[in-house]
Amino acid sequence: MAASRLRGLAVSLLDYKTEKYIIADNKKIGLLYRLIQLSIFGYIIGWVFLTKKGYQETDDAIQSSVVTKLKGVTVTNTPESGQLVWGPEDYTIPPQGGVIIFIITNFLETPNQKLGYCAESVKVLDGHCGGDQDCREGQKVVSGHGLMSGRCLRNGENSTGTCEIYGWCPTEKPFKPQKALLSDAENFTFYIKNFIQFPKFLFSKANVLDTTNSSYLKKCRYDKELQPYCPIFRLGDIINQTGYNFQDMALLGGSVGIMIQWNCDLDKGYSNCHPKYHFTRLDVTISNKSIASGLNFRHTRYFKDAAGGISRTLFKVYGVRFSVMVYGKAGQFSIVPTIINIGSGLALMGAGAFFCDIVLLHLMKKSTFYRQRKFETSRAEKDLHEDISEENQKDTLEQKKLKRPTPEL
Repeated sequence: MAASRLRGLAVSLLDYKTEKYIIADNKKIGLLYRLIQLSIFGYIIGWVFLTKKGYQETDDAIQSSVVTKLKGVTVTNTPESGQLVWGPEDYTIPPQGGVIIFIITNFLETPNQKLGYCAESVKVLDGHCGGDQDCREGQKVVSGHGLMSGRCLRNGENSTGTCEIYGWCPTEKPFKPQKALLSDAENFTFYIKNFIQFPKFLFSKANVLDTTNSSYLKKCRYDKELQPYCPIFRLGDIINQTGYNFQDMALLGGSVGIMIQWNCDLDKGYSNCHPKYHFTRLDVTISNKSIASGLNFRHTRYFKDAAGGISRTLFKVYGVRFSVMVYGKAGQFSIVPTIINIGSGLALMGAGAFFCDIVLLHLMKKSTFYRQRKFETSRAEKDLHEDISEENQKDTLEQKKLKRPTPEL
């Protein structure tokens, strides 16, 4: 029994199955098939070719160079340093512009610091002390400003004091700024010069208008609709595009991303490849209540008097850090992706027919009837003749039996 089953299985493996087409007079299946065809056709034409441009070869390995420059002058007047005039060389760090640039909008100043002995800042927790034993001579204050001298400076025996240190004295002032000192920075101009190229297509372009007019960059200001090729922005306008107010950000600083997007359809020509600018604030969270928001750091300016003594002025500066990010892709017609996407569409058409066959042969009420019409076994001509001969012999025997005379009783 098992041997015959195995033999039957082996023989069935040598069978060849070919398609048989039948016309099913079923309006529901016909309607379903046409809807599937229309959906696939709409997807291929509307989404693959028109929206995603599936007929194009793309290059997203954009190569970019960015140069930035700021212009504008403002004046500050503080009790520590008096009246100061600030130019781009003073408020821009680093002075040579690149993809990242920091602009000072506020500062705290501690002038005339000299090396000597003074009390550690009360803001430094490791510098607090209750007696001299808490201040080990020669030991560094963690997150502090110098070396401990071994003395604890207190106002009274029951009070908590701070260790005396040797360092740059006096230490930094322990208060926060109340207003932005460089508030006029809102009207500074930010020049962003960007060159890009797509090496696969040997295509290159800049975000500056191709013109010989030397006064163009002196007069123009960026406008998304009117002047998309003017690369000069007002700082206040950039911050407003992020949804925040410049004066609020100028107080404690912040970080802003400037995205330049190049999506170029090279089939439409050189003049239709335009830069698009997007601005976002990067130093805030969803809740907008993070203590990490804002941006500041410290730097110093050193001086030497006539006697050779060295002093310095410590600045804790707040400002806006701009990060310029360039991305994009270019596309151009190519026969290879066109053929691939057309082939994918034809395969989807076949999948639609397969789905309709499943419904017709297994889910309909008359599925058994349709299966009998769709599937049949066709045997070789020799086997067919043998079957016909056997049938004829059977018919002959039957006829002889009918002709045989009935015996008389």
